[in-house]
Amino acid sequence: MSKVMSLHDAIKTYVKSGDHLCFGGFTTNRKPYAAVYEILRQGLGDFIGYSGPAGGDWDMLIGEGRVHAFINCYIANSGYTNVCRRFRHEIEKNKKMLLEDYSQDVLMLMLHASALGLPYLPVKLMQGSDLVNKWGISKEVRAKDLRLPNNKLVEVENPFNPGEKVVAVPVPRLDVAIIHVQKAAVDGTCSIEGDEFHDIDIAIAAKRCIVTCEELVDEKEIRRDPSKNSIPQFCVDAVVHAPRGAHPAQCYNYYDYDANFFKMYDSVTKTEEDFKNFLQEWVYGVKNHEEYLDKLGATRLLKLKVVPGFGYAAKLVKEGK
Repeated sequence: MSKVMSLHDAIKTYVKSGDHLCFGGFTTNRKPYAAVYEILRQGLGDFIGYSGPAGGDWDMLIGEGRVHAFINCYIANSGYTNVCRRFRHEIEKNKKMLLEDYSQDVLMLMLHASALGLPYLPVKLMQGSDLVNKWGISKEVRAKDLRLPNNKLVEVENPFNPGEKVVAVPVPRLDVAIIHVQKAAVDGTCSIEGDEFHDIDIAIAAKRCIVTCEELVDEKEIRRDPSKNSIPQFCVDAVVHAPRGAHPAQCYNYYDYDANFFKMYDSVTKTEEDFKNFLQEWVYGVKNHEEYLDKLGATRLLKLKVVPGFGYAAKLVKEGK
């Protein structure tokens, strides 16, 4: 059965305001930007966001006030910002969004535990650090919001080694996962090339999963080499053909990241006015992903094309010049 949908219809059907939401990818790698832009266009928000290392994807949603609570370990367009600017402004100045901070290893394990269906996750990581003692979201605030776990963590005794303490952390209950992949079949089977990050875990864990892809193929084609397939069709609800759907992030074996775009984003997110102008030009001012690509232009996109054997765009200057 075909699960192919337009990007507009996939977001409208499977993403709801108030959802527990998680994106695939890693900072500037294989981020589902086309889907994020469409979420913004449709006015969705009030999200509980769970994220491994995030980038401009979550920064835009945070800057537009679409995120109620953010459970995170790190957010930056690596190589261009130390910390994403709209996120930093929200935490330091605006202070409306709730934020909870875990270490990267624990956050990734939490998402894996969600895929396994565990009730909670015991770890020894973070012990001895301020991440255990300092909570971004207090117990009092958590008690008033049923979408949040009652505790950031609980120190418990290891039942198999009496006297040893471990940290029990909550397991995310994801409503929606959105992932960008290199190839997807019409039935939802996906092939991810290169690092898979936490994408497989969130595809399994989420109640609903949207996949955007560079190439859309039929079922026979993707079954030719099953060892290259990463996500089974029964985990996926919608498949969207969105070439360059990770731009300005890179997509391994297809295109490099757009250094000039990331440098521009770092500049325009310094002020609220410039950020709003950026969104008007690149998100709200274009009707869909196709118009976004037209605005970027063929020459710009071709310069990002990966050279076989290199794994990156050989002519791309990383400083964005």
